[in-house]
Amino acid sequence: MYESFYNLQGRPFQLTPDPRFYFSSKTHKKAMAYLTYGLNQGEGFIIVTGDIGTGKTTLVRHLFDTLDRNEFIAAMIVSTQLSAEDLLRSVVAAFGLDAQAEDKGELLARLERHLREQFARGRRALLVVDEAQNLSSAALEEMRMLSNFQEGDKALVQSFLVGQPEFRERIFEAPELEQLRQRVIATHHLEPMEQEELADYIQHRLSMVGWDNDPCFTADAVEAIYNQSAGVPRRLNTLCSRVLLYGALEEIHTIDSDVISSVVADMASDQRQVTATSSAVKSQPVNKQNDATIPLEAAEFKKANEDIEGRMSQIENMMKSQDQTLQQLTQLMAQLASGGNKNDE
Repeated sequence: MYESFYNLQGRPFQLTPDPRFYFSSKTHKKAMAYLTYGLNQGEGFIIVTGDIGTGKTTLVRHLFDTLDRNEFIAAMIVSTQLSAEDLLRSVVAAFGLDAQAEDKGELLARLERHLREQFARGRRALLVVDEAQNLSSAALEEMRMLSNFQEGDKALVQSFLVGQPEFRERIFEAPELEQLRQRVIATHHLEPMEQEELADYIQHRLSMVGWDNDPCFTADAVEAIYNQSAGVPRRLNTLCSRVLLYGALEEIHTIDSDVISSVVADMASDQRQVTATSSAVKSQPVNKQNDATIPLEAAEFKKANEDIEGRMSQIENMMKSQDQTLQQLTQLMAQLASGGNKNDE
C-alpha cells in the first residue's frame, strides 16, 4: 500500500531474509571476515551466533551470493530436532543427492563419492547449518564425523554452524563436544548495529527499491527508531514498515520523532488488552528499570515487538522447513522420472 504512495518498487523493510538487502554493518563486516578466513583455511568449523533478528540468515545467504560456483559447491540446511541419521539424510539431500537408502553406510558412501568427484573437478564443498542450536549432541557428532572426509591432507567438506547465543555456550561447555570443539577454527557473535550506522541502513534499504528522498527521515526520527529497536535489524524493519504505512495513511512525507512516537503508541495498543475504562482521568503508570523511568507505552512496545519477533521466528522456521521438504520432494520426483525414462528405453 505505501509503495505506491512513496513511488517505491517494493517493500524495503520486509522481514524475510533477502541477501539483496544485505547491509555491511561493523558487526556483519567482521563476521564476513571470519567466514572468508574460514573459506581460505578450507577445513574445520566456523561458528556464527547472534540473537533473534540480528541478520544471521541474511549474512549466510550473502556469503552464498559471493561464492565462485566454479570453485565451490554450497549446501544449506535449516536444523530442526533432527536425529543423527535424519541430519545425514538432510545433508545428502542438500547436496542434490538421493537421500533414500537402506542404511546409514550407504548414505555416507554416496555423499563421500560425490564430494570426491567434486574435489577432482577442483570444487570445494561448503555446508551451512542454520538454527544450529536445535541440533542434538548426536547430530553434532555426526557433523564432526563428516569433517573426517579427506583427500590426502585436504578436507572434502567444510561446515559453518549458525545459531542463537546458547549454541555458542553449549559448544564451549559441553564435555561430550570436546572433539568437535577442537576443530572450531573461528567464532563470531553478531551484535546489534550501532546508532551511527542506522541512518545509512535505512537509506540503503530504501535505495534498493527506488527511493528518491520521499519520505525523508529526520535526525530525531532516526534517533527515536534506534531507541525503540536497540539496533536489532528485525526490530528496525518491523518498526520502519509500520512507519511507512502510517506515513502513507496520513500522507506524510517528512518522518520526524513525533511520527515515530505515534507509530510506537499504535504498535503498543495492538497488544494492549481491551478493558473497561472509567470516566475518571488517571495518571499514566510508569515502569522502572535500572532506576530510569520509562513510559508504559514504551514498555508495551518492547513486549509487543518481542511477541512479533517470536511469531516471525516461528513462521520463518516453518517456511525454511517447508522449503527443505519441497526440495527433497522435487529431487525424489526427478529421480523417479529419470528411472521411468530408463525403463522406457
